[in-house]
Amino acid sequence: MSAPFHIDGERSKASRNRRAQTPCFIASCALLLSMQSAFCQATPSAALPALAPFAASGGATLHPAWHLGGLPDNKAPLSVFEATTLNGETVLALRTQASYGVLTHAWQGQAPEFLSWRWRLEQPLRQADIKSKAGDDIALKVCVMLDQPLADIPFLQRSVLALARSVSGQDLPSATLCYLWDSRYPAGTSGNNAYSARVRYIVLNGTETATGQWVSQRRNIAADFALLFGQESAALPPVTAVAVGADSDNTQGSSLGYLAQLRWEP
Repeated sequence: MSAPFHIDGERSKASRNRRAQTPCFIASCALLLSMQSAFCQATPSAALPALAPFAASGGATLHPAWHLGGLPDNKAPLSVFEATTLNGETVLALRTQASYGVLTHAWQGQAPEFLSWRWRLEQPLRQADIKSKAGDDIALKVCVMLDQPLADIPFLQRSVLALARSVSGQDLPSATLCYLWDSRYPAGTSGNNAYSARVRYIVLNGTETATGQWVSQRRNIAADFALLFGQESAALPPVTAVAVGADSDNTQGSSLGYLAQLRWEP
């Protein structure tokens, strides 16, 4: 689960500038950079709030609304995302092999109340540890990017966000809420990404959930934003994108999971 960018706010400006030139800093921008690329290619209509299905018509290829992104300069192989049939249902397969990847769907506007989906973990990442930088990989994640007002963000984090935007040349999102299926921590575990306080997560399925079975999720985005970002912003900001991802580039592991029926619900 490599973070979009480092937000620690504890180092000097000079240190942050040095870090901005390192592969680690560049790699940490990958999720947001891939999302920004998606914005440039597909800007959704406000009159069409639905998320596109993962599979295009016919089910053999990915829908063009979903854009694949990886690490800059091919720092790691791309994770594999493909539409496939499982028990008669067309689903998205997410495969990693010491790889990184994220599928991003540009979607701009105020979120409906709920985001729902079904997911299934077949092969977990046993060595991953979302609380450490060295182990920051995840086999299944669903993320919502939000346009949080800069004035609400703590000064040091806002400064590093400005640095990341300057280095990348992209208007990187100011808040990202991620839902995880993790194999080390139990459901309900939440916190900041190991690299970035602008990315925060909730483990929905963890050590208590068996692999090889479908689990349905339905999340109230406003409530989850309030839980993780509520001390900064009182209201839910507009959504800028929805993403799904899987990565094992830090731990050099391999994983397999499935996602289906990702959609907004009133």
